[in-house]
Amino acid sequence: MNTRSRFSILLAALWWGSLTGLGFVVVPMLFIHLPSPAAAGAMAAKLFTAQTWLSVACAMLLLLVVNKKEAPALAPPAQAAMKFIVAGLLLAVLVEFGVAPRIVNARADGGNLRFWHGLGSAMYLAQWLAASWTLWCLSRSTKDGAA
Repeated sequence: MNTRSRFSILLAALWWGSLTGLGFVVVPMLFIHLPSPAAAGAMAAKLFTAQTWLSVACAMLLLLVVNKKEAPALAPPAQAAMKFIVAGLLLAVLVEFGVAPRIVNARADGGNLRFWHGLGSAMYLAQWLAASWTLWCLSRSTKDGAA
């Protein structure tokens, strides 16, 4: 396994692991242990913003690493993973700049908080699935001897 393959797997694992840890462990713990849902929500929003930038960094680096022209040995897994990397990147940015501000506004002015929160949660899950599939594709190829 070459250095480029290892780095791509490391990036995909960091992306997937950070989404998993934050979305399925940390944020639920905030709502259990902080004194109010408002305090938990405010902290979760800050953590999700940090997660967005980590996701953007991982996805952008992955796009550079799995570029077929630069790394022909990675071509089969890169081809399979590329669309999921781009989808995850777009989802992260859309949640941060499209959905999150509407959640904040819905809290402030009594808008449709349930709808925006549900949409943001669904998009976060879709991003998690994109990161999962990216990690699966890139790690599977090394096991099969393709990279």
